[in-house]
Amino acid sequence: MFGRPYKDRYDAAKKLLPELEKYKGKKDVIILAIPRGALEMGAVLRDELKVPLDIVVTKKIGAPGNDEYAIGSVAPDGSVQVNQEVLSAYGIPKSYIDDEARRLKHVIRRRYEDYRGDPVPPELKNKIVIVVDDGIATGFTTSAAIGYIHSQKPKKIILAVPVAATDSYEKLKKEVDEMVCLDVRDDFYAVGQFYDTFSQVEDGEAKKLLDFKAENPAQ
Repeated sequence: MFGRPYKDRYDAAKKLLPELEKYKGKKDVIILAIPRGALEMGAVLRDELKVPLDIVVTKKIGAPGNDEYAIGSVAPDGSVQVNQEVLSAYGIPKSYIDDEARRLKHVIRRRYEDYRGDPVPPELKNKIVIVVDDGIATGFTTSAAIGYIHSQKPKKIILAVPVAATDSYEKLKKEVDEMVCLDVRDDFYAVGQFYDTFSQVEDGEAKKLLDFKAENPAQ
């Protein structure tokens, strides 16, 4: 496929729907969106599939002097993944990883509390978990999310994304029970290249999309 296959994240979510219809209305299903952009997709899937929407927050560890280049990631439970080859090649010290991991653990906790009113992530044991993201480049943060979800003993993990880089797709499909990916691309430079509109989702809008208090009036 050439050009940009998706108008925006809402369009991408609608194109994912046929692959996820079998989970519609099931009581043990939960959608976990990776904030912030994927919440636009998660809101569509929540409304169409009639299942709860929540978040899974992971943070990438950027290289020294280049935050955009992921060399590792931190999961909600504080577990850390790193690319040992990159660390060795660039001589990045363990102390840098430890410091960043400590900082990002606090960022993750604050994000849960800010978005959900509760720093504790949702209960996932025996749930069918649909993880949604707007695209996968390196896959570090997605892999961290999946590793964390596995540790919570779910019934099944489905990863649903519109587009992924080939190497990341091959790696991640081995980490989940089911992977739904509409486009697997070798010519992958940035997620935004596959969207006509790929604007940043601000925190206020992300919280409205999650609408956690509306779905959980007891909170």
